[in-house]
Amino acid sequence: MNRATREPAPLSRLDALTDIVGRSIAWLVLVMMVVQFTIVVMRYVFSVHSVAMQESVMAMHAMVFMLGAAYTLKHDGHVRVDIFYRRLSPRGRAWVDLGGTLFLLMPVVLFIAFTSWHYVLSSWAILERTSDGNLPIVFLIKSLILLMMTLLLLQGIAQIIRQILILHGRLPAEPLHEHEEVL
Repeated sequence: MNRATREPAPLSRLDALTDIVGRSIAWLVLVMMVVQFTIVVMRYVFSVHSVAMQESVMAMHAMVFMLGAAYTLKHDGHVRVDIFYRRLSPRGRAWVDLGGTLFLLMPVVLFIAFTSWHYVLSSWAILERTSDGNLPIVFLIKSLILLMMTLLLLQGIAQIIRQILILHGRLPAEPLHEHEEVL
């Protein structure tokens, strides 16, 4: 077990992988903003248009969302309708989280991975390019679907391990995150 968090090593490693990918991809948001700003300046100040730069922003946007999904899951950032969840005990929340991971997250991840496998391979077979700029990046962007599913699967496994440890009293329940409600 990891002394700092009292988590078993496999759980710590899975969480560390998710954190490394999530924190790394967060820097891409800054790069994307700089490129988008450059596009705007080039277009409106110098009347220069670059399809390749615009397509690179779309690719970075796809990377941020697809590679950041597992990080968002780990840090409980996904939308949750918690009418009853917040009133549950930590053990009750662990049961809900475990059930949601086992019966919702994992089947959906596996379904998307299975159904998109041929889609990605077909794109690789022709080294698919963008229609406007003719950049050879579409097959790479489509590959992010499988990478996203892999990262979500690994984080789902970490979530299952964590909830089982909480249910067995071997790991303290995480505090309930209070989110501001907008009415």
